[in-house]
Amino acid sequence: MATLVPVSDPGDPRLADYVRLREMNLRKSLEAEHGLFIAEGEKVIRRAVATGYPARSFLMARRWVEPLSDLLDTVDAPLYVADDATVEAVAGFQVHRGALASMRRLPVPSVRETVAGTRRILVLEDLVDHANVGSIFRCAAALGIDAVILSPRCADPLYRRSIKVSMGAVFAIPYARMTDWRAGLGSLRTDDGFTLLALTPDQSAVPLDKAPLGERVALMLGAEGDGLSSRWLGEADEAVCIPMSGRAMANGVDSLNVVAAAAIACHGLMRGF
Repeated sequence: MATLVPVSDPGDPRLADYVRLREMNLRKSLEAEHGLFIAEGEKVIRRAVATGYPARSFLMARRWVEPLSDLLDTVDAPLYVADDATVEAVAGFQVHRGALASMRRLPVPSVRETVAGTRRILVLEDLVDHANVGSIFRCAAALGIDAVILSPRCADPLYRRSIKVSMGAVFAIPYARMTDWRAGLGSLRTDDGFTLLALTPDQSAVPLDKAPLGERVALMLGAEGDGLSSRWLGEADEAVCIPMSGRAMANGVDSLNVVAAAAIACHGLMRGF
């Protein structure tokens, strides 16, 4: 069971995993160096532990110990208990959900291992906004997508904000990161047998609900604003769009944000299932 350790000094070196959680560059460096990520809130912590991520430690206000007692009885890790002011001083913001956990990262499988046995996947190109990545994982998990593949420059799904926005859905769906942006799509098509669909706001593309869906389909999504690169668009088997209403087009609304588009597209990929 977790070992309760009262702490009162925000500078206590034992709390180093939780320092300045809002400073992205610091966190990316620290988390990569120590192979950790931060889970925030009871529901997310429970999902992380249930998925098999080992706990390094916990930091929480005393009022959260009892609600999490059943989980804490099952883990062997220090439980740092502090008042709200100390937790806020360490994290760099008011932790409304009261509980934090430092979790050990697990090895990320290869793309080939991740897509084995899947039929519907998303492939994200250069989405660098952590909230968008987390939201798309939530859509994918809710709407039956089997896996998510990330281009090399995509944001980290296990960054705290991604996890928080996804409500822990990043733990529910397998993902992998491409090592080769140029050849990765070709491998999905040639080696794994996926039909590549590129989602674009271009209304001359095939409407998603009319696109032929093969046995294995990979839907490609690009970053908000820039969309998919010309190279990835050119490698697609088919460009597809979500049709906009005439009224929307007349008012200058010719596209959706990437999260809304992902939700509609994920639902569309389930056609025929």
